[in-house]
Amino acid sequence: MKTRLTELLKIEHPVMLAGMGGVSYSRLTAAVSNAGGYGCLGASTMSSEHLAHEIAETKRLTDKPFGVDLLTAFPDSLVHNVELLIAGGASTFVAGLGVPRHVIDLCHKNKVLVISMCGKVEHARRALDAGCDVVVAQGTEAGGHTGTVATMPLVPLIVDAVGGSIPVVAAGGIFDGRGLAAALALGADGVWIGTRFIATPEARAVPGFKERILETLEDGTVISRAFSGKTMRVLRNQTTDRYEADPTLLKKFPDQLGVSFSDGTFHLGGDERTEGVDPQREGYPAGQAVGAIDELIPAGDIVRAMVQEAERVIAKISAY
Repeated sequence: MKTRLTELLKIEHPVMLAGMGGVSYSRLTAAVSNAGGYGCLGASTMSSEHLAHEIAETKRLTDKPFGVDLLTAFPDSLVHNVELLIAGGASTFVAGLGVPRHVIDLCHKNKVLVISMCGKVEHARRALDAGCDVVVAQGTEAGGHTGTVATMPLVPLIVDAVGGSIPVVAAGGIFDGRGLAAALALGADGVWIGTRFIATPEARAVPGFKERILETLEDGTVISRAFSGKTMRVLRNQTTDRYEADPTLLKKFPDQLGVSFSDGTFHLGGDERTEGVDPQREGYPAGQAVGAIDELIPAGDIVRAMVQEAERVIAKISAY
């Protein structure tokens, strides 16, 4: 399955692993890349030293292209971390929570592509004007930091806004080949998958995260500022209910992050051995795709099954 995205990223399938903080580490990133997709390290919770280690470990596990997702909201460390991903051999820098104007030239000088996460049309226009190479149109169905516009209208709106200048990747609520086929029909060049890849053996996760993903229905998520101060789609629990009942308790980003860390409700960046995690209070970022996930499946199998199903769907539609 060839698209402009597969040609640009030099990959086999137009399926990208979302750079999920606390989840997308070297093992999962390499598994997606080795299956022909595009793995992406989620570095928002990593120190610079840990990031360098994870990049090196990813290179050890795969000889295929991969990227690194960093938050532009932390400018003090951004330039240094971009230098690390360049030196480590990543082929893309994925920017979350803003357009990284001050490092785009640095990336391009070192033959690293820049991808920008976009929740509305204006975000995509700013990314295009700044020189980004790819935009991800992320609908509100997605887990983690998200906007208010749904994937179905957002993708074609952003496709039209960039006018074919750069590839558009669809994100939010996509979990199988039908979603990939639908994204391509909307004009996207590939998909950005997060929640489905949490429920894999290779994903890193704090205690209770994968279990909650498997048991939660499609209406079991909520957009909340409870854990970071920014709108984040997470699994609904006692913490989200508490802040929904009394929004005056909320602080702005990043102060709310400090509150979450201190009161023990957010251990993102931890792993299965992390202590003190209460699933009824913990911040578990996840999208509405949780309703379709009921078993752990190896990441490579997900990539291959998604592409095969999309090809069947497209062939079936073409036959009519």
